[in-house]
Amino acid sequence: MEWSDLRVFLAIARAGTLGAAARSIGQTQPTMGRRLRALEGAIGHTLFQRTAEGFVLTDEGRMVLGHAERIEAEALAFERALNGSETLLEGMLRLSCSDWFGTTLLAPVLAVFGARHPGVCIELLTDARLYSLPRREADMVFRIKPFDEPEVISRRLMHIPYAVYASVGQEASLGHHGADARVITMDIAFSQMPDAVWLKAMLPAARVAFRSNNREVQARLCADGAGLAVLPRPLGDATPGIVAIDLGEAPPGRDTFVGYHKDMRRLARMRALLDLIVERLAN
Repeated sequence: MEWSDLRVFLAIARAGTLGAAARSIGQTQPTMGRRLRALEGAIGHTLFQRTAEGFVLTDEGRMVLGHAERIEAEALAFERALNGSETLLEGMLRLSCSDWFGTTLLAPVLAVFGARHPGVCIELLTDARLYSLPRREADMVFRIKPFDEPEVISRRLMHIPYAVYASVGQEASLGHHGADARVITMDIAFSQMPDAVWLKAMLPAARVAFRSNNREVQARLCADGAGLAVLPRPLGDATPGIVAIDLGEAPPGRDTFVGYHKDMRRLARMRALLDLIVERLAN
């Protein structure tokens, strides 16, 4: 039995003729007749008596009608539930981004979103791991590396400038060519990041005092006078106790990309959050 044939059966039972039933569900009359014969053949019973006035249910047809109506009710309820999950701003969204990006840029936007849509719970994961969208480890990911997975819809969100920072009062104490400078930079695993390479080239004589893969740790160390640090300007400019200094050229900035799985593109809460993020952060 083809379940879709029950829809044809119900239309004929309600309309009484093939023509009216065909119009009610957007099918052709020959198709309706063919699908009815297929259903009757599958169950081994005649469901309608063909009369000059139209189609009249047989006893077997009346028995099938009750079951078919219950199946239809369940199918419609299932459809409504799916549509509701797509259109209602309720449920969970799991986001992934770097530590400083989540704290400095994303958290204020998420607070606004939460106030507007209290039925949505946001789970924000901040670490150096690249969470996989194809494996559904996260629903939306922010990162500096472009997405190349075919299942992912992505866009460039913003360009983030970087600057060199020193603690207040120490910004003028940099020795000739940085010979007396102490610097805070990325850990060994991320030592080839563009800003880390740039800092080493600009201050080749400087001593590496601290390494960390956490930008907020770097900013805190810089504010406490531990050394110079190259930081994203949104983080550095928002950190008390540090000021940007000029070494003759600016460090390289980075683009930030946002991506989400293509299966999530119709999800209302995903669209609403992305629209707000683009409105507040995109450049």
